[in-house]
Amino acid sequence: MTKYCIVSNYATHYRQPVFTLIDSEWDCDWYFSKNKTDIPEMDLGLLKNVTLMDDRHPAGLATWQNGVGRLIREPRYTRYLMLGEPATLSTWWALVQRRLFRRDKRIYLWTHGWYGREGFAKKWIKRLFFGMADHVFTYGEYARGQASRQGFDPSKITPIHNSLDHARQLRIREALTPEGIYSKHFGNARPTLIFIGRLTSVKRLDMILDAIDILKKQGLDYNLTIVGTGEKHRELEEKTQRLGLTDRVWFYGPCFDEERNARLIYEADLCVSPGNVGLTSIHSMTFGTPVLSHDDFKWQMPEFEAIRPGKTGAFFRHGDTEALARGINEWFATHPDRETVREECFREIDSNWTPEYQIEVLRKVFG
Repeated sequence: MTKYCIVSNYATHYRQPVFTLIDSEWDCDWYFSKNKTDIPEMDLGLLKNVTLMDDRHPAGLATWQNGVGRLIREPRYTRYLMLGEPATLSTWWALVQRRLFRRDKRIYLWTHGWYGREGFAKKWIKRLFFGMADHVFTYGEYARGQASRQGFDPSKITPIHNSLDHARQLRIREALTPEGIYSKHFGNARPTLIFIGRLTSVKRLDMILDAIDILKKQGLDYNLTIVGTGEKHRELEEKTQRLGLTDRVWFYGPCFDEERNARLIYEADLCVSPGNVGLTSIHSMTFGTPVLSHDDFKWQMPEFEAIRPGKTGAFFRHGDTEALARGINEWFATHPDRETVREECFREIDSNWTPEYQIEVLRKVFG
């Protein structure tokens, strides 16, 4: 019977649903680095066989996961699913050993892969690194296309997408009905924009405030709800006051109650993420709200692919606040039927961004 060795960095909490499905589908042993960060971790007791490894960081520029090299020599493993990070030197060592000495084994890499902004050296490093694997799973089609343009064989790549806890979110979604949360808070029926996530500089949330101010001066009125906290929280509140938008912006604060988050997303009209959108797009569309984000895909996170222009959201010119303001207004001008948009969002997530979708991709490649 085929036994899988699965090696990753941290057992991040959001991957719990897909990891537990993998654990139930195949005979697996799991190897994770000890989590020394503030990244929430999943309940490791949900997986059958888990080993925690220590990391070293040579020169502070790379990672070495202690013990990975010997795993290739373990006779009980014939298949390996490993996090595909070129900066993890122990993965290079595993790939080299497999190529030179253990051609009867297979190594599959799960990775962001290619961004489209690689320089000459990075292109060749990635071509060599991923070329030693038997197959590569990327988060999306964009990475596969970039790899092909850089000379990598696209037949060795399968997009696997990403996911959250879809089963739980689906149960929450099916119980949702409108309650008028925003009309009650703002005292009006204006369209409501939402952002949910960490308030960090890379998210460029200041652009949303400037865009709302631009639209306000044009006689176009919108509400904005910001769910979360972070390093930019105070700065954003101060900017809101300077622009005279305090009656239009609700700093809801951090919320770790998924049922409450679902309600906030479901009743909003458009999620706006001027910086990298990431899993925010999956979270938002799961509860029926379309997403507007920037169009410079080499600086995006892979989940931008869930945005299908005109269906589940739209893109605006990267870094252009005027374009962001136009994008917000054009969305509402051309999409008056909120329920049709809601159904498009549900369809996109339920079809392409679930743990079950990912398991099916793994089945097809593993055989």
